[in-house]
Amino acid sequence: MTTRHLYLARHGAADAFGNLTDIGRRQAGLLGERLAGLPVDAVWHSPLPRAAASAHELARHLRNAPVLEAEELIDHLPYVPQAAETPPSWAGFFDGYDAAEAASGRKLAEALVARFAESPKTATGTRRDTHEVLVTHAYQIAWLVRHALDAPPSRWLGLNSANAALTVIDHRTGLPPTLVMFNDMSHLPADLRWTGFPDGTRP
Repeated sequence: MTTRHLYLARHGAADAFGNLTDIGRRQAGLLGERLAGLPVDAVWHSPLPRAAASAHELARHLRNAPVLEAEELIDHLPYVPQAAETPPSWAGFFDGYDAAEAASGRKLAEALVARFAESPKTATGTRRDTHEVLVTHAYQIAWLVRHALDAPPSRWLGLNSANAALTVIDHRTGLPPTLVMFNDMSHLPADLRWTGFPDGTRP
């Protein structure tokens, strides 16, 4: 049995213009150190600057893994729920998204799953295990986690990821996906954890 190991990470902390900050670089570097012992085949990143910079920063700690852009990883709303599916606390969040924008987001989400949420044989034609790092955005991680759990489309809501936190999903040939971990920040010191989340008391 072969396994496609996906290591999902939200980009490091960014400024108001979407550029990686010094804190974000530190976060990405520490994530790279955590992943350094893995036989990483590729580091994929969103086209946006904060994700690209994070990918290159963490890849400095890996052994010759290519750093590649993937359009499917770009930040977007993967699914705009119907009113009956929307929790009251999210009411108003989707105001202004018309049917065309919702359809475009869903198409990108389907492409994301088709490209990255497949078993090794389906994805690459190989029979060996693969290890890929995906540096992307909170919504895309939420969508891939929702897919792995076979949850309803609207369940991506509320699955937030901190900057440079690690989520791992294994796709095995002939078996359902396995969510190994979600939003793990153990590689980050306390002062670098929970960025990208609303202010509040955190463990």
